[in-house]
Amino acid sequence: MRNTVVVTGASAGIGLAIAERFARARWQVAILARGEARLQEAARQLEAYGVPVLAIPCDVADAKAVDAAADRVQAEFGGIDAWVNNAMSTVVAPAHEITAEEYQRVTATTYFSQIYGTLAALRVMKAQERRRGRGAIIQISSGLAFRSAPLQAAYCGAKAAVGGFTDSLRAELIAEGSPIRLSVVYLPGVNTPQPTWARNRTGHAQVIPDPLFDPRLCAEAAFSAVGSGEREIWVGRSTLMMALAQAVAPGFADRKAAGMKDAQQGAPMPPREGNLDTPAPGSARIDGPSRDRVIPTRHEFVTRSQVDLLKAGALAGLLLAGAVARGALKRVGRHGRM
Repeated sequence: MRNTVVVTGASAGIGLAIAERFARARWQVAILARGEARLQEAARQLEAYGVPVLAIPCDVADAKAVDAAADRVQAEFGGIDAWVNNAMSTVVAPAHEITAEEYQRVTATTYFSQIYGTLAALRVMKAQERRRGRGAIIQISSGLAFRSAPLQAAYCGAKAAVGGFTDSLRAELIAEGSPIRLSVVYLPGVNTPQPTWARNRTGHAQVIPDPLFDPRLCAEAAFSAVGSGEREIWVGRSTLMMALAQAVAPGFADRKAAGMKDAQQGAPMPPREGNLDTPAPGSARIDGPSRDRVIPTRHEFVTRSQVDLLKAGALAGLLLAGAVARGALKRVGRHGRM
């Protein structure tokens, strides 16, 4: 029996890259997205890998639609082994110019969609626990979840909420001894079509500042999370630096983030409604318009376990240095009394 993965927001960009990575590994793949034409195009691309593909048009901000999609995957593929919550939306504008309705929509597609996907996956995975063993649920988040950037208030707030929900649920699963694992993958700036589709009222094209990474690196991290069950994975050097700066010197991080306001604004352009309420036109493609700036690595990510080892090593080094210093002071003291 093949393993089965469900990927939301999978008709383009990072979601399509993730679906492609699982297809290359011979998994059955179910892809969810709103735009049916692009979704079917993505399905044809994935079918080229010789694996069963199920394309389900679905607005992931609709809990009933997500539940129905999970039921269909279970009925047609026999179960769900991994679920990747990747769908998102954003409004590029100053925080005070984003309307209440826009905040609600971004939160629904970027945060509530992860809740709905997680609950649907849990329901199926718990029902099949004895028959198929453990399952994996992967939340695709962002470095902007812990170090927010200007012009992205709605998106940053929604992504920050994902971690709180996931940590709470993970503790519950541990308490009940469940084999189902939860992972959060934090992403850097990535070259996807999203900046050309997002609602934008800045008067300028959105530019993702350097360093800019390949969506396939993000796919490798998500695939790795399913296999390893790592609690968290940080993708790209910039994500790790953002996390460290926010933890160690948040005031300094605020000032650095302020410089991102101008760095995100490119050539002048009129306001764009984008894909917030309806799918934007465009083909099923992984890459965005800035391939010339992309760092080509497929392996630049670190796990929570690796970070914890670094912390332990650093602490051990400090303790050793302290012990050596105390020993030296004692020797100096003895010589001073002789």
